[in-house]
Amino acid sequence: MDQSVSPPPQAANPQIGVTPSRLAWPPRTRHRFLRPKVVAAAAVALLVLAYAGREIYLRFTHIYEYDARATADIVTISSRADGWVVDMPALEGVRVKAGDVVVKIDDRIAKLKIDSLKAQIEGVRAERTRLKAERSFTREQVETSIKTRTSAVAVREKAREALQEDLDFAKLELERTKKLFATKVVNEKQLQTAQTAVTKLEVQKLQMEAEHQQAEGSLDEAKAGEERLKVIDAQIEALTSQVANLAAQMHQQQVDVEDRTIKSPVPAVIDRTFVLPGEYVASGQRILMLHDPGEVWVEANIKETQVGQVKLGQPVHVTVDAYPGVQFTGKVTRIGSATTARFALLPTPNPSGNFTKITQRVPVKIDIVDPPKPLTPGMMVEIEIDVR
Repeated sequence: MDQSVSPPPQAANPQIGVTPSRLAWPPRTRHRFLRPKVVAAAAVALLVLAYAGREIYLRFTHIYEYDARATADIVTISSRADGWVVDMPALEGVRVKAGDVVVKIDDRIAKLKIDSLKAQIEGVRAERTRLKAERSFTREQVETSIKTRTSAVAVREKAREALQEDLDFAKLELERTKKLFATKVVNEKQLQTAQTAVTKLEVQKLQMEAEHQQAEGSLDEAKAGEERLKVIDAQIEALTSQVANLAAQMHQQQVDVEDRTIKSPVPAVIDRTFVLPGEYVASGQRILMLHDPGEVWVEANIKETQVGQVKLGQPVHVTVDAYPGVQFTGKVTRIGSATTARFALLPTPNPSGNFTKITQRVPVKIDIVDPPKPLTPGMMVEIEIDVR
């Protein structure tokens, strides 16, 4: 076996006076970097670097939330009166306008109660009218009687005064006649005549006083009619109060009738119905649920470590799972004043003393600006809040 080693190749001797040129890549090595796989790998690496750089930038300038939901004010329509449902013009999924009838409850008995109250009011008003007429007639009678009897009292008063003057004069004549009789100037017959005149005037005076007292009693009786007027006034006032009470009951009954025709408070879509026509509903029982399709927003629960960067009016990019490829734009309109844990139905006490810190979340409301597609409450959405 030949174990000789061949000598290494000798490098070419450089020519004298000639500068050696830079060593060039071997042709095989240069072609290796230009292969498609290498170029593709380099392009992918550049794309990955660019995407990673963009993601890092967006993480600092945007807040992402992937479990946000579309929501709205769901209005529960309940019954304020007991009765049978006679009609439900609006079914699930139907759009209604504000003021459209959505449920009608039997109102026949309520209307009959209104008719009964109206009849009672008319009866009380008729009685009040009769009392007013009676008061007017009684007042005229009382006024006339008082005037007449006042005049009678005045006449008897004057007659009594005149009779008293005649009596005083007759007594003076009697005294004078007695003196003349003592001196034998007049006879006994003249003395008896003077005495008779005095006695007659005294009897007339007693009779006049009796008539005067009788006239005053009649006047007092006439004035007592004014008390009768006060009694009538009290009766009229009581009937007026009764009319007002019955009118209030009738208005309340009218409200009950109106409550049996339930109307939509807002332009809405019927989400769900819980009863059917012919069923009996009780006061407070829910009948259906609806929401205003024009008032749908997005509610996102943002981490408390990020909510400090959120400001009102910041633009939000919204992606709805139901509409892939459709871009929604929104803005922050409300930031919650309490975390979602404060509204939990079940409290989370810590009696053992062991504590595990959990990042809380704050609800943020996002209004959609000119939505290109209708949103339904409960839809899952993803949001990106631009906090720059």
